[in-house]
Amino acid sequence: MSSEDSLANTIGLTGYAVSGKGIGGVLKARVTDFRVEEISTKISLDPKGRFTAANVTLTNWETNRFIGKLAKSCGISRNRIFFAGTKDKRAVTRQVFIIDAPTKKVAQVSIPDVEIEIIGRTHQKLGFGNHRGNRFTIVARGCCHPDGSPMTDSEAMERISEIESGMKENLGNGLFPNWIGPQRFGAGRPVTPIVGRHVISNDWKSAVMTYLSMEGDENDDVASFRKHIRDNGITQEGLDIIPHWLGFERDMLRHLVANPEDWVGAFRKLPNNLQLMTVHSLQSVAFNKTIRARINAEISLSSPVEGDIVGRVDENGQLETSSMVKVEERTLNRISRNCKLGRLVVTGQLPGSRLERSEGLVGEIEKSVLDEMELANTTWKVEDIGRLTTKGTRRPLVTTFSEFQYEPVPIAGEETMGDKWTEGVQNGDLWHPEGACIRFRFILPSGSYATTLLREFMRTPLQQL
Repeated sequence: MSSEDSLANTIGLTGYAVSGKGIGGVLKARVTDFRVEEISTKISLDPKGRFTAANVTLTNWETNRFIGKLAKSCGISRNRIFFAGTKDKRAVTRQVFIIDAPTKKVAQVSIPDVEIEIIGRTHQKLGFGNHRGNRFTIVARGCCHPDGSPMTDSEAMERISEIESGMKENLGNGLFPNWIGPQRFGAGRPVTPIVGRHVISNDWKSAVMTYLSMEGDENDDVASFRKHIRDNGITQEGLDIIPHWLGFERDMLRHLVANPEDWVGAFRKLPNNLQLMTVHSLQSVAFNKTIRARINAEISLSSPVEGDIVGRVDENGQLETSSMVKVEERTLNRISRNCKLGRLVVTGQLPGSRLERSEGLVGEIEKSVLDEMELANTTWKVEDIGRLTTKGTRRPLVTTFSEFQYEPVPIAGEETMGDKWTEGVQNGDLWHPEGACIRFRFILPSGSYATTLLREFMRTPLQQL
């Protein structure tokens, strides 16, 4: 089995909404090929507001690392910076940040590949999901047939049209499976769900050592550091050789050198949102595997069956988890109509300590996923860091995509391309340098992943997304 298949299996991202062949190709061959613009909720401005609101454009920045840099530049804790969602690293992204610092201080910040445009002062904070969605412009380059031969513009356009029609027939207009994308799990190193499994087991040493030492698709300096940790454990030498950009790992390692065996303290050196992400990503694997199991059982993702749990969708396309209901025989027809109209949506499990369970055949499917993952008897209680305990929740099995457009664009000059492209086609890859290049434009609600929508059309190894 290829490493790409292994990655897909690790995060549960296998299977497609409709059968058939894709267009192949590579995303993010250039940083500028992947653009995200947040569609923000309205910010209420007030000259006397405590916070500074700013539109920030990042080029090739991982969100958590940018926040650390911004906090340092402003002389504040990273916990005093608020934003609605993390974005892809290898991309050009534009989103609103709320910063608990004077406007003058924020305006003076100078960080490479970062543009900060001050909006004004506000009393309003932002939290995860506090935006209406994201507008994407993404180029897939090097489209090819399953045998690796290059695909023409017209062949790629026809294939996309076929898949779009198939999804419309299977799921409904403008709907696709609400898979949780690879970036949730750590691009190139799906470490977070594995760490999360140790966290819910309260095995802090394994959690920290996994985060520090697990192998991934990383450069030689990082690979050498992680191998040193695997071979030698926690050492001062590890601190001496750690690449400077691994800030979180350095903080953890420094803590352990000074406080041997304080594994909980070392884990706490991760930012709070990243600590939470480890538990959430384990839940996310269970959710992805639930979608896959339902597709395998040939049960619709968008039309409810008895025993399903459905929820209302608000005007921003978000699930109202407070008002979910179980589908019964007597309510099935009415709920089905409301699902077709987009008012209600069928949900899948993000497991936790007090999650409401579906029943019947779909309940058995959800239970079988937890049994397979050896999570059926998990309490999800985290004794040492209580805020990481999760009750569990549910997530829509399908999500919307709108204003969907696609068109061919010219093949770009080799000199503008990134390493992934210039290294050429590797064993197991599915792209061709002479293949068609297609630009996609679309809008997704917050919490949905552009890579998983494009995966439905491309059908490539995850490493190419």
